[in-house]
Amino acid sequence: MTDIPIIDVSPLRSARLDERRGVADQLHLACRHTGFFYAAGHQVDPGLIAAMFNASRAFFALPAETKKTLDLKQSPTSFGYGELQSEKLQSDRPPDVNESFNIGPELKPGHPAFDTPNSWRAPNLWPDLPGWRTLMLQYFHTCLNLGRLIHRGFSLDLGLPEEFFEDKLDEPMALLRLLRYPASRGLTAPGQVGAGEHTDYGNLTLLTSNGVAGLQLRRRDGLWIDAPHVPGTFICNIGDCLMRWTNDTYVSTPHRVLPPVSERYSIAFFIDPNPETQVETIPGFGTSRYPPIRAADYIRQRFDETYPHRAHDASGAT
Repeated sequence: MTDIPIIDVSPLRSARLDERRGVADQLHLACRHTGFFYAAGHQVDPGLIAAMFNASRAFFALPAETKKTLDLKQSPTSFGYGELQSEKLQSDRPPDVNESFNIGPELKPGHPAFDTPNSWRAPNLWPDLPGWRTLMLQYFHTCLNLGRLIHRGFSLDLGLPEEFFEDKLDEPMALLRLLRYPASRGLTAPGQVGAGEHTDYGNLTLLTSNGVAGLQLRRRDGLWIDAPHVPGTFICNIGDCLMRWTNDTYVSTPHRVLPPVSERYSIAFFIDPNPETQVETIPGFGTSRYPPIRAADYIRQRFDETYPHRAHDASGAT
């Protein structure tokens, strides 16, 4: 497929099974061929999305020393601020030219998950900006509900009970990520990009941007194509955990962000499974190509590969 399909996901809310199956049929092709699709009919308030971009700009406009107090290197997971070139998604390239802010599920103080080894849980770090935390959590839960809805469409397509993923996504390792890519003029070294070639780690990603171009995906034939901004939609892509669950029936497609001609802002929401969930081939999808793995272990492994400081810590060096 040379084009990324636009799928109206609103019928997944219908009481009629045939209407829900109609969406599943469209997901069938998208998830097996491009691994990407645009979700229309998502019913997320445009005003909420606009407020999120305003809040993102407000954060990234803060003085560097203020943002550094929230450095994600303080977090045992990946929550907080990632400065320019703190991430390296492609090992044979220079570090990526973007800055980010990561937000995980907001668990109450004293939650037992904080004391559970290898739970991939940690407190969030919050900037001192009025209303910022409340807005972020509203958007977080809005996207999580949308992602769970789309998973019901996946289940229908895969011949599973519609609620198959419900108990695997009720306390997920979801991640809300704000991103700023500076304009490319004079900022990049040879081979340096906004975000290097990679696949996403979990089940599903929901992305929106300010409309500045840069995102590309790699087709099955190796050709890179643009994934343009389509107003009123989220661009969605399959992650590695969902590909493993379906034994490569669904495809996790490599993608990248080229240096933008003007400042690019994007907001990504990554839906990763519950930490204790075993990611393993669904029965009926052939001899497994992947060994079963605990979701938290897989996600941690991928972050250790992405952030140089985490790889250093994981080696046991001090």
